[in-house]
Amino acid sequence: MTRKLLGDILVSRGYISKEELEEALRLQKESGRLLGEILVSRGLVHPVTLYEALAEQGNYLYAGRDLEKLLESIDPGLVLRFDPQDLLGLALFPRRIENGVLEILTPFPDNRAQDIWLEETFPQVPVTKILITPYELDWLLHFFFKERFLAEATTGLFFRAPEESAASPLVPWQWGTLTAVLFALLFGAFFAPQATIRTLFAVMNFLFLSHVLFKTIVGIRGAGKIESVEITGEDLASLNPRTLPVYTILLPLHREPKEVIEQLVVSIRSLDYPQEKLDVLFLIEEDDAETLQACKEARPPYNVRFILIPRGNPKTKPRACNFGLAFARGEFLTIYDAEDIPEKDQLKKAVVAFSKLPRECICLQAALNFYNPTQNLLTRLFTLEYSFWFDYLLPGLFHLRLPIPLGGTSNHFRTEALRDLGGWDPFNVTEDADLGMRAHYRGFRVGILPSTTYEEANSRIRNWIRQRSRWLKGYLQTFLVHTRRPLYALRASGVRGLLTLWLFIGGTPLGYAASLMLWGVFFTWLATRGSFLNAYFSGALLCIGAVNLFVGNLLGVYFSMFAVLRRNLDQLLPVALLNPLYWMLAGVAAWKGIGQLFSRPFFWEKTVHGLHRGKQR
Repeated sequence: MTRKLLGDILVSRGYISKEELEEALRLQKESGRLLGEILVSRGLVHPVTLYEALAEQGNYLYAGRDLEKLLESIDPGLVLRFDPQDLLGLALFPRRIENGVLEILTPFPDNRAQDIWLEETFPQVPVTKILITPYELDWLLHFFFKERFLAEATTGLFFRAPEESAASPLVPWQWGTLTAVLFALLFGAFFAPQATIRTLFAVMNFLFLSHVLFKTIVGIRGAGKIESVEITGEDLASLNPRTLPVYTILLPLHREPKEVIEQLVVSIRSLDYPQEKLDVLFLIEEDDAETLQACKEARPPYNVRFILIPRGNPKTKPRACNFGLAFARGEFLTIYDAEDIPEKDQLKKAVVAFSKLPRECICLQAALNFYNPTQNLLTRLFTLEYSFWFDYLLPGLFHLRLPIPLGGTSNHFRTEALRDLGGWDPFNVTEDADLGMRAHYRGFRVGILPSTTYEEANSRIRNWIRQRSRWLKGYLQTFLVHTRRPLYALRASGVRGLLTLWLFIGGTPLGYAASLMLWGVFFTWLATRGSFLNAYFSGALLCIGAVNLFVGNLLGVYFSMFAVLRRNLDQLLPVALLNPLYWMLAGVAAWKGIGQLFSRPFFWEKTVHGLHRGKQR
């Protein structure tokens, strides 16, 4: 008997028109993907409808319409014998053994790897394959194994490599050192207050100056070539849609406004990449009913899967990403934030870059900038900072072969390499920076992708401080984690890598904190005309501090002005003169972050998105 064609079944049932089938067949010829994947990803057919038609075509049973009834038929004792990652990789779910026959639920019954595994695991046992959709497979695995997935997402890195986890903010020798320093300060405050204050002032000057000089050297090096690899229009045009890999996009969402979700769905649809080769995961906290409802109402395409993150602590973005990583199907993977709008060809550029770069390059960092740079003074200053950071500092680090702290979004990974690294540290609130350091220590490289993702610049001071204090707290966490084993860090990254850890990762929050204190001394000197400070500081020491503060801020203003030229944002040039005020604000955030490092180390302060819309209205 001649096997029916899937397209003919769907047309005969009235689910698609002949014209839609012809278009889908054309796309199939271009991309090499299954016809059903194309129809579903383009929104032409519902997944359940597709699998009912596939069941008719292949003479299979389809078991997924009534999930409650399906659950009742599953033998938990059989299911829980297996590693969920194996079941995910093989795209199968053992249902039960009925009358000596093993029943397997799978979206892909014609799978040789499945057959080999079944023959090895259940020798001499007859097998019946029953269809379910990929979404139903995810749901079943989540239902039966969510505690295992959650344990791996939360404590996997800690149990495999506790020395790389921020679960303990400080190890014993670090606590001992900190305690000794505090006792020394208390002792000095009582018995030698003048010398103690002078020493603290000298330390603050050193922290500020070293931080500024390091960024200056790296920024100058980054003023040349930005990207790690040249990508031409011919490279993109020559990409064969049939050979493009499946690309996973992780989208951690938490308490996001409906408008932000709607914009996100538009951004996904706008990507210049075959929709049937996009594996999009919305990572939603289980108790965040509002965001889940907003996602449903936004009606995303069927290549989007909702992954619910079980309740638990720490409730952080990296924990959600680790949970989602278990379900990722792509050869490559990237992360976007809810408000992100990446350039349309970013994924294709990443594919080209990975093909040109050596295997040791496991991650590419795209540039970040803002789509609301001129909303108010704060967004203008924020844009100046981001332009320097992503267009000069990170390229400078790459070309100097130094560790690169990743940004929290638009990192593109080789998925298997990311898994081999252990994913993200859920206890580190700048999991991106930490991952960049771990990759460097393992001998991998992070490249710079010549593409930009546009996101929302924080436009309110309190919201900005919440966001920035978390970043700076996370940089301190990363610094403390990677200074636990100084000899290992020295062997793994050399002297220059160790300097990056101290002067850039640790130096960024400590430099901002010191900057605020230096401004405090300066304003005290202005207010008292030096009478109060003369009792503690010599004129020479005050002069050194003033010059240090002046030169450091002058360099900050200069690089802020220089940074915007690359993006033709000349209208922001005058705002660069106010950069010292921005650094003062960063100093406030740094001290808040330092306080939270000891009081609430794993607390993830939510950044409110969508504030630019109120301004537009």
